[in-house]
Amino acid sequence: MRTATYFFIFLNLSLALFEEPAVYPLPFLATSVLEVLCLLVFLGRLTHFAKVTLHNVFWKDTKNICIVVAILLSLTDLAIYGVLKLYDVRSIRWSRIVRPIFLINFAESRQIRRAFRSIRNTLPEITYVFLLFMFSLLMFSLMALKLFGERNLQTAEGLPYFRNYLEIVFDLYVLVTTANSPDVMMPAFDFSSWYALFFIAFVIVNTYIFMSLFLAVVYNNYKKHLKVMPGGACD
Repeated sequence: MRTATYFFIFLNLSLALFEEPAVYPLPFLATSVLEVLCLLVFLGRLTHFAKVTLHNVFWKDTKNICIVVAILLSLTDLAIYGVLKLYDVRSIRWSRIVRPIFLINFAESRQIRRAFRSIRNTLPEITYVFLLFMFSLLMFSLMALKLFGERNLQTAEGLPYFRNYLEIVFDLYVLVTTANSPDVMMPAFDFSSWYALFFIAFVIVNTYIFMSLFLAVVYNNYKKHLKVMPGGACD
């Protein structure tokens, strides 16, 4: 039963690869039949679980309610999408975002729920580090606007360089990952090699210090919550 449940959960999640817009498109009829099959299996699994569980206990469990709601939303969205497709009206399958609910809320997914709950409990405790990082990013972006905004510099593509504050925030955010290094600093470096000190200071503070601190806080808090997580029947 557990293997079959995991198989149909995986199949349900994989349908996103074949539904429009798709990587490997399949006819709507094929994907809809597979989705209905998955939903019927989920409904059957839930019904089987309800048969061996007290009625009051079953409906008090939030996981079961989430699965029922997800099945109803998926069927409703599938029906609406099918009708609109018959009349050549373009629409979007918004119910795709509820599909991970099946992965998390079935009784077989206890370990996944524990990991998910640990992540959820960790988020509030890393908020302060994230806010400090964002404050540093915003301050460096403001400094970059003051340093380069009035120099009339241009990128290699001929676009204005560091003249819009929000674009600067995004470019420096990408620089934290070093994905656009050293391209993002080359217009300023070509104007004056001393401007490289600004980007070196930014990388040291945000990439090497803040990212290491962020990783340490996330790891320690996640490990702490994972250790103290109860494993009772309510899981």
